[in-house]
Amino acid sequence: MNDRFVKTILILAANPKNSAPLRLDQEVKEIGEGLRRSEQRDKFQLEQAWAVTPSDVQRAMLDHHPQIVHFSGHGVGEGGLVLENPAGQAQLVGSKALAGMFRLFADNVECVVLNACYSEVQAIEIVQHIPYVIGMNQAVGDRAARLFAVAFYDALGAGESIEFAYELGCNRMALEGSAEDCIPVIKRKSEIGDVPPAPPIVLDEPEGQVPLESTLYVERPPMETRCYEAIVKPGALIRIKAPRQMGKSSLMLRILQDAKQQEYQTASLNFQLVDRDALGSLDAFLQWFCHSLAEELNLEDRLADYWKGALGCKNKCTNYVQRYLLPTLQRPIVLCLDDVDQVFEYPTIATDFFGMLRAWHENAKIKPIWQHLRLVIVHSREVYIPLDINQSPFNVGVPIELLQFTQPQVMDLAQRHPLHWGDAEVARLMGMVGGHPFLVRVALYQIARGETLERLLKTAPTEGGLYGEHLRRHFLNLEGDGQLLAAMKQMVSVDHPVSLNPTQAFRLHSLGLVRFQGNDVVLSCDLYRLYFREQLGREQLGAGA
Repeated sequence: MNDRFVKTILILAANPKNSAPLRLDQEVKEIGEGLRRSEQRDKFQLEQAWAVTPSDVQRAMLDHHPQIVHFSGHGVGEGGLVLENPAGQAQLVGSKALAGMFRLFADNVECVVLNACYSEVQAIEIVQHIPYVIGMNQAVGDRAARLFAVAFYDALGAGESIEFAYELGCNRMALEGSAEDCIPVIKRKSEIGDVPPAPPIVLDEPEGQVPLESTLYVERPPMETRCYEAIVKPGALIRIKAPRQMGKSSLMLRILQDAKQQEYQTASLNFQLVDRDALGSLDAFLQWFCHSLAEELNLEDRLADYWKGALGCKNKCTNYVQRYLLPTLQRPIVLCLDDVDQVFEYPTIATDFFGMLRAWHENAKIKPIWQHLRLVIVHSREVYIPLDINQSPFNVGVPIELLQFTQPQVMDLAQRHPLHWGDAEVARLMGMVGGHPFLVRVALYQIARGETLERLLKTAPTEGGLYGEHLRRHFLNLEGDGQLLAAMKQMVSVDHPVSLNPTQAFRLHSLGLVRFQGNDVVLSCDLYRLYFREQLGREQLGAGA
């Protein structure tokens, strides 16, 4: 083999301790496997450098003299690419410094791939010296970035050109259902002087589900992976629990999308849409359930054929699914039941309905037809209805409890808005709202639109502040329950963990107002402490008057 015809691909990877975790090992593994199986594997040599510092990058360039340089990690736009310092913490390297380094190696390097968010800024600088540079014009999800990279090197391994490889990478993202296929951009040295400006970043309104095409969904490993791995198992049951506005529906949306990519049938029922009349009896409720499910699956409603005879309504509902829906589809179906809390208010219906779901899950162990059904149950509150331990779907399957964002995740989300924040700004915001996904997103959205962090924090715990409606809703929930209100008064009067009655503690936790420390609880964030201390203080003054 003549080394003159071997091209070296140098992969530089950085994922500092204080940054959002990325699956860089998986990306590099899949790239390597693709090259090894390619027709022209003898024409490429793969070299790797991990946890790179600026000096590591220079040394790797000197050691390997690569023709293709691939960076995997984080980018913050104008702030630069995120490398590491000797302590493993984030160190930003600016665009001009990177371009200056590549100028020194321009005789060897043909292509640079910057697989990092907002790296188009660096691509524009580097392409002054390198024939081809690929960057990202927005934030890009970890999975989407990996799809692009693997397809790019699959194409090179097949002997295709860099431009073809770029197109194939974008197409791989689209084929896999990612809406981020327009994020990778290719810059050509031959076109310098005619480079169009980057499109403006459009931010989603911080409300409801985070759409699939949004760049603002923050993964919380290993939560998503656990769900994707579970849903392909016959008869699977996943139960997702978290307070309101923590991201349950956004996760559910991605489970459904992953199921579609597996070519499964999908259906989603939101129990907030149940009419009050349908909750008048178990029979009426199960008829609503079966009718809604058939409609979601685009199947003919055949309730009349199954809702007759002496059998009870649970048997009729089970037969409808077992003998009509599942055999008609003849492939796995992922059924997501969102906001099932609505049924908790009707204990008689809830006991029978959830007992039936548990029976369906158990049926998958003995009846092959039920293995096609995979259930995802989503709820906010603790389950207080009296369910027999052997008849509850809430103590089987895969439990997923959504936690608050970590500091690296908040930093990552700030960069996606894009805000050039450091640890100090992130710490100040989290000091007020913790890592509550909705509260964090609302703040970052407003700051990206011109609000200052100083003004936002000053008014945050007030009726007229950014979170006024959110706080009033919580106050109304407590105002109607004397025991919870008394528990909250106890909480805001001290600055240390408090021991509460377990039922009160779990109810406050279900609302998202407190978090557990062992058997005790503390308020979730200063936002609630400051607001409720003020409101409950006024209430006491009013009572004294």
